[in-house]
Amino acid sequence: MSSLLTASDLSHEQEVVWLEDPESLDYVRQAVDKTKRRNTKPPYARDGRMVGYAILDEAAEPDPDSGLYRRRVLFVLPHDRDSDPEGVYSEGAPGEAVDPRTIEPKQPGSKTHRSQHGPAAITRA
Repeated sequence: MSSLLTASDLSHEQEVVWLEDPESLDYVRQAVDKTKRRNTKPPYARDGRMVGYAILDEAAEPDPDSGLYRRRVLFVLPHDRDSDPEGVYSEGAPGEAVDPRTIEPKQPGSKTHRSQHGPAAITRA
């Protein structure tokens, strides 16, 4: 599924659950995954770690073909800035990265100076 989300992809979100403090992350990656349930912690099958996920409202319906719900998952990969501050994303960020401080239910989040350029860029600005 695409990780470049729009508000229509998230129309049934009720709550965003954080597994880690979003204040400690410059950016998170986001994607919509298909899951069996709408209101429990979803399984996670990527490298890295899940740092948050969405709970869907009661009006959300599963896909009629698969029986699965489409839910947002927030994650970071091993080569992302939080785990490898001097790595490839010491400045810059992946295309799907957004500032976790801008994420709210039904809103995809925004790119900010911090998410795109890192804390070093902020101290230089």
